[in-house]
Amino acid sequence: MIERESGRLIVKVPMVIAHARGLLDAGRSALQPGEQVFDFSEVSEADSSALAVMLGWLRAASLSGATVKFVHIPAGVVALAELYGLAELLPLA
Repeated sequence: MIERESGRLIVKVPMVIAHARGLLDAGRSALQPGEQVFDFSEVSEADSSALAVMLGWLRAASLSGATVKFVHIPAGVVALAELYGLAELLPLA
């Protein structure tokens, strides 16, 4: 679901409700101290559950002393974050 490549955590599956629990758990397990970059460049599909997963990763990171940054976010996820008023809470790059 998530692979570490070149210092980034590459999300390899669609960020949809069917994968949400697995993605949340995989992202939590992949967290290490320091900045963690979640790269969505290989995400082919995403729905609103992507936001819940991203918020879960942020929460887990803050508890473990890590920081998180999100890159190559699908446009639809950015639009949903703006619509729901979450864009300012997410470290979107």
